[in-house]
Amino acid sequence: MDLSVSPRARAVLEQVERFIHERILPIEAELIQRQRALPDPWVVLPEIDALCAEARSAGLWNLFLPSESGLSVVDYAHIAERMGRSLLAPEVFNCNAPDTGNMEVLERYGSAEQKERYLAPLLRGELRSAFCMTEPAVASSDATNMQATAEIDGDHVVLNGRKWWSTGVGHPRCGVLIFMGLTFPEAHRHARHSMVLVPRDAPGVEVVRMLRVFGDEDPPYGHGEVQFTNVRLPRSAFIAGPGRGFEIAQGRLGPGRIHHCMRCIGAAERALALLCDRASDRVAFGKPLVNLGGNRDIIADARIRIEMARLLTLKAAWLIDHEGVSSALSEISAIKVVAPTLACDIIDQAIQVHGGLGVSDDLPLAAMYAQARILRLADGPDEVHRGLVARVELARQAERRSEGR
Repeated sequence: MDLSVSPRARAVLEQVERFIHERILPIEAELIQRQRALPDPWVVLPEIDALCAEARSAGLWNLFLPSESGLSVVDYAHIAERMGRSLLAPEVFNCNAPDTGNMEVLERYGSAEQKERYLAPLLRGELRSAFCMTEPAVASSDATNMQATAEIDGDHVVLNGRKWWSTGVGHPRCGVLIFMGLTFPEAHRHARHSMVLVPRDAPGVEVVRMLRVFGDEDPPYGHGEVQFTNVRLPRSAFIAGPGRGFEIAQGRLGPGRIHHCMRCIGAAERALALLCDRASDRVAFGKPLVNLGGNRDIIADARIRIEMARLLTLKAAWLIDHEGVSSALSEISAIKVVAPTLACDIIDQAIQVHGGLGVSDDLPLAAMYAQARILRLADGPDEVHRGLVARVELARQAERRSEGR
């Protein structure tokens, strides 16, 4: 099992690291603070557009998509870790969620017409998108609870329902939503739902409000509550056909969880670096902070946990590359529990060492903590993923016993 980067990926990795260090990090905090101070923060800053153009011209664009980049899942996992050290890097390289997952869906399941209308401009960075799955009225950790509907009416599909935590819907360039709804209520539980492409300006689509995460609306992407009222679209708006929503969702989430988890590890690495700098330079009670309390143990444990999480995530990426998502379900769920929890813990410890500075916008720690904490819920809460790991393990042990081993 080779978890190292390929020669091509190594060159890209070095370019990405240099770009982040030289072009993004020196201005990141100032750009984020300026965006939040705007009377209308739901805009794209010209500096971001300039960085995107520079990254695209350098070939550092759509790196998450093997057909575009030529990179394996393991290759991109290493690159995603580096992007996780910056709050802006994923957007600058056109590798930002939910656009990445939506582009993967369109590439794998979209029709020629859907690819031309939506995938091509998404790949160029001209269009942004949102993913509308979670609902406020039901426990969406069990997707079969979904009440929103995507009903077939002759040559059309009609959408009704309310979604929330629809990431990306606030972006000024958001032009398409992927809506998941109930089409065949009497079918097998994994054949009831469909995914539908919805133009952002379709009649009946209303963004009711933008939701705040720890008090922040997270412009210019944000997370919206969206009402769909008799949204009528041609039947060609179905992705891959009606009833295939769960199949598409599983295909979407495998690589995407690798991306999320490696970015969490990158955020943990940056937090640990900030923690070590602060603990080494700051003096209290006549000693550097690193020599007070249990800070050395905290640093050691952080390094140990990061190394373990990275190896487990890269193993999951390798399995996807070589055996497919279905062979890596337990590992994918395991990293989805491990990596965000790890990031939350290490970022929280870095905040503690920095004192009041740690919770301010002068450092990225508070924003990174919010992102990591969200990921303990997004794409399935920890409890669901632990349940899957336990189910796979119990089946494995039952097979062992039946074989007398």
